[in-house]
Amino acid sequence: MINGKLIKVCGMRVADNIAEVESLGVDLMGFIFYHKSPRYVFDMPAYLPTKAKRVGVFVNETKEMVRTIADRYALDYIQLHGNESPAYCKSLQQCGMKVFKAFSVDKLKDLNGVEEYHGLCDYFVFDTKCEQYGGSGNQFDWSLLDEYKGNTPFLLSGGINLYSAKALKEFHHPQLAGYDLNSRFETAPGMKDIGRIQLFLKELQQQD
Repeated sequence: MINGKLIKVCGMRVADNIAEVESLGVDLMGFIFYHKSPRYVFDMPAYLPTKAKRVGVFVNETKEMVRTIADRYALDYIQLHGNESPAYCKSLQQCGMKVFKAFSVDKLKDLNGVEEYHGLCDYFVFDTKCEQYGGSGNQFDWSLLDEYKGNTPFLLSGGINLYSAKALKEFHHPQLAGYDLNSRFETAPGMKDIGRIQLFLKELQQQD
């Protein structure tokens, strides 16, 4: 954690890169099990994190497949990035799984319905709305989250980059639990730039 906030790096796929990112002390690492994603994990990496928690990202997947992959990869969390219902989230919780639910945000109305998931998810992820599933690499207007009055903690996602540290330190919300990093820290899909992440974390840690 940095300044009390979780750091999640998503879209990991390559063993050496996974080990390098984990060595930076991040809290969570995300693995995408959505076949249309350029970061799709089609084969188990030779190394998976042992210190950072493992998060499996799914889009409108069957519960049976989620459970199978969760067992195979020893996932700590399931992140749902599709149109999964509150009942779907509840059923995973009842199987003993910890759940992240992602919501795409562009306008205030996109927060409507979020309250239906309270108590059924461990964390929410607020991401930038786009046509495809899985994010756009662009940032949404974080001030919209001033209207989020729920009690489920959330991770901020969508377009966070090397130069976002100052703005992140200035953004405050009682339920903000951490930050989700992905495409803006890549040299290619699924390959993270270690130096860029390291510099970002240093900037985030510095007191202004």
